[in-house]
Amino acid sequence: MNWFKKLPNTRTAPSGLEWTLWRKLPLVTLLGTLVPFAALLVAHVFSGFQNDPDAARWLQTVDYMVIGAVLFHWSMVGTLAIGCLIVRVMKGPGYVADGYPLQHSDQPRKTMQTEQEAAGY
Repeated sequence: MNWFKKLPNTRTAPSGLEWTLWRKLPLVTLLGTLVPFAALLVAHVFSGFQNDPDAARWLQTVDYMVIGAVLFHWSMVGTLAIGCLIVRVMKGPGYVADGYPLQHSDQPRKTMQTEQEAAGY
Protein backbone atom coordinates (compact mmCIF):
# COMPACT_ATOMS: atom_id res chain seq x y z
CA MET A 1 0.00 0.00 0.00
CA ASN A 2 1.35 3.41 -0.98
CA TRP A 3 0.91 5.75 2.00
CA PHE A 4 2.11 8.86 0.18
CA LYS A 5 0.18 8.86 -3.08
CA LYS A 6 0.10 12.41 -4.40
CA LEU A 7 -3.06 13.75 -5.93
CA PRO A 8 -2.68 14.54 -9.62
CA ASN A 9 -2.48 18.17 -10.75
CA THR A 10 -1.60 19.56 -7.34
CA ARG A 11 1.06 22.16 -6.86
CA THR A 12 3.01 23.40 -3.92
CA ALA A 13 2.83 26.97 -2.68
CA PRO A 14 6.03 29.00 -2.62
CA SER A 15 7.85 29.19 0.69
CA GLY A 16 7.41 32.28 2.77
CA LEU A 17 7.93 33.47 6.32
CA GLU A 18 7.87 29.96 7.78
CA TRP A 19 11.27 29.09 6.25
CA THR A 20 12.80 32.34 7.46
CA LEU A 21 11.56 31.66 10.99
CA TRP A 22 12.57 27.99 10.81
CA ARG A 23 16.15 28.90 9.97
CA LYS A 24 16.38 31.43 12.81
CA LEU A 25 14.93 29.16 15.52
CA PRO A 26 18.27 27.63 16.67
CA LEU A 27 19.84 31.07 17.11
CA VAL A 28 16.76 32.43 18.88
CA THR A 29 16.72 29.41 21.18
CA LEU A 30 20.41 29.76 22.00
CA LEU A 31 20.24 33.51 22.65
CA GLY A 32 17.04 33.19 24.66
CA THR A 33 18.75 30.63 26.86
CA LEU A 34 22.17 32.22 27.26
CA VAL A 35 21.11 35.82 27.97
CA PRO A 36 19.04 35.04 31.10
CA PHE A 37 21.68 32.66 32.43
CA ALA A 38 24.38 35.29 31.83
CA ALA A 39 22.30 37.77 33.81
CA LEU A 40 21.95 35.15 36.54
CA LEU A 41 25.71 34.64 36.59
CA VAL A 42 26.23 38.39 36.93
CA ALA A 43 23.73 38.51 39.80
CA HIS A 44 25.55 35.70 41.61
CA VAL A 45 28.99 37.24 41.05
CA PHE A 46 27.96 40.70 42.25
CA SER A 47 26.11 39.37 45.28
CA GLY A 48 29.51 38.82 46.86
CA PHE A 49 28.60 35.37 48.26
CA GLN A 50 27.31 36.90 51.45
CA ASN A 51 25.87 34.85 54.27
CA ASP A 52 22.96 37.23 54.61
CA PRO A 53 19.61 35.34 54.55
CA ASP A 54 17.90 38.18 52.68
CA ALA A 55 20.53 38.12 49.92
CA ALA A 56 20.28 34.34 49.68
CA ARG A 57 16.49 34.54 49.41
CA TRP A 58 16.78 37.23 46.73
CA LEU A 59 19.26 35.12 44.75
CA GLN A 60 17.01 32.09 45.01
CA THR A 61 14.09 34.18 43.73
CA VAL A 62 16.24 35.35 40.81
CA ASP A 63 17.19 31.74 40.11
CA TYR A 64 13.55 30.71 39.94
CA MET A 65 12.65 33.69 37.75
CA VAL A 66 15.44 32.92 35.27
CA ILE A 67 14.52 29.25 35.10
CA GLY A 68 10.88 30.21 34.54
CA ALA A 69 11.81 32.71 31.83
CA VAL A 70 13.97 30.15 30.02
CA LEU A 71 11.28 27.46 30.19
CA PHE A 72 8.70 29.94 28.92
CA HIS A 73 11.03 30.91 26.08
CA TRP A 74 11.57 27.26 25.14
CA SER A 75 7.82 26.63 25.09
CA MET A 76 7.29 29.65 22.82
CA VAL A 77 10.06 28.51 20.47
CA GLY A 78 8.54 25.02 20.41
CA THR A 79 5.12 26.44 19.61
CA LEU A 80 6.61 28.50 16.81
CA ALA A 81 8.42 25.44 15.45
CA ILE A 82 5.18 23.44 15.43
CA GLY A 83 3.46 26.30 13.60
CA CYS A 84 6.24 26.41 11.00
CA LEU A 85 5.96 22.66 10.45
CA ILE A 86 2.20 22.87 10.02
CA VAL A 87 2.52 25.65 7.45
CA ARG A 88 5.22 23.72 5.59
CA VAL A 89 3.01 20.62 5.41
CA MET A 90 -0.04 22.60 4.35
CA LYS A 91 1.87 24.32 1.55
CA GLY A 92 3.06 21.00 0.17
CA PRO A 93 1.36 18.81 -2.43
CA GLY A 94 -1.98 17.16 -1.79
CA TYR A 95 -2.12 13.48 -0.88
CA VAL A 96 -4.86 10.87 -1.07
CA ALA A 97 -6.26 10.34 2.40
CA ASP A 98 -9.16 7.88 2.22
CA GLY A 99 -9.33 6.34 -1.20
CA TYR A 100 -11.96 3.65 -0.69
CA PRO A 101 -15.34 3.30 -2.42
CA LEU A 102 -18.46 4.13 -0.42
CA GLN A 103 -21.16 1.48 -0.17
CA HIS A 104 -23.99 3.94 -0.74
CA SER A 105 -22.31 5.96 -3.49
CA ASP A 106 -24.90 4.96 -6.11
CA GLN A 107 -27.80 5.68 -3.70
CA PRO A 108 -27.11 8.76 -1.54
CA ARG A 109 -28.62 8.78 1.91
CA LYS A 110 -31.59 10.94 2.72
CA THR A 111 -30.75 14.25 4.28
CA MET A 112 -32.37 15.59 7.41
CA GLN A 113 -34.30 18.17 5.37
CA THR A 114 -35.92 15.54 3.10
CA GLU A 115 -36.82 13.45 6.14
CA GLN A 116 -38.44 16.49 7.80
CA GLU A 117 -40.36 17.30 4.60
CA ALA A 118 -41.60 13.72 4.42
CA ALA A 119 -42.73 13.91 8.06
CA GLY A 120 -44.66 17.12 7.36
CA TYR A 121 -42.63 19.65 9.39
